[in-house]
Amino acid sequence: MNQAAELQIETYLRSLRECLPNLSVAEREEIIREISVHIRESAEEPRANVADILARLGSPQSLASQYGHDPVIQRASRSLSPLTILLATLHLGRRGVEGFALFLVAFIGYAMGAAFIITALLKSFFPAETGLWVGPHTFDFGFNTPASFNPLNHEVLGWWYVPIALALGGFSLWITTYGIRWFLQRRSVRRLGEAQQVAAASSLVAGLS
Repeated sequence: MNQAAELQIETYLRSLRECLPNLSVAEREEIIREISVHIRESAEEPRANVADILARLGSPQSLASQYGHDPVIQRASRSLSPLTILLATLHLGRRGVEGFALFLVAFIGYAMGAAFIITALLKSFFPAETGLWVGPHTFDFGFNTPASFNPLNHEVLGWWYVPIALALGGFSLWITTYGIRWFLQRRSVRRLGEAQQVAAASSLVAGLS
């Protein structure tokens, strides 16, 4: 890539950085990095032209607006905080069926993880009521009150319940967090692709006019 093309890219990225909404420095630079990688990878294709690539992306203002509409979603796609991710899925859940389904997945995943960890802690205080209960038509992992006891059921894990429940709880929190983050990141890429298609269509229409 020649120096003129590099200058075009750096000028575009500088303008994009100035046009991005009020995000943290880390979030803003991560977006710049993603766009920079996309531009440079596209520029390596045969007979690629940097000016055409930037035109397909649209103006820095237009591209920044794609991120600016969803600052909560962008923040969650890079966060490890279950609360941040859950709030982002709730934000999406208000927009349609796909978002609502994603919120349910996040809610159930985090609820399961929290439940496993809480019952692991309860084992220390209620060892006779907490565990894995098996019996006729019974497979109950968690906490049982004396009123719900069935004399045919029995607890099979003993104190092994604590590390197993902690491991299951941690795994549930981990897979939910990274699964939702992956989906949100893919959603951002898809939106970027849609923006490029719109820009390309607009350029084609303008060229035919």
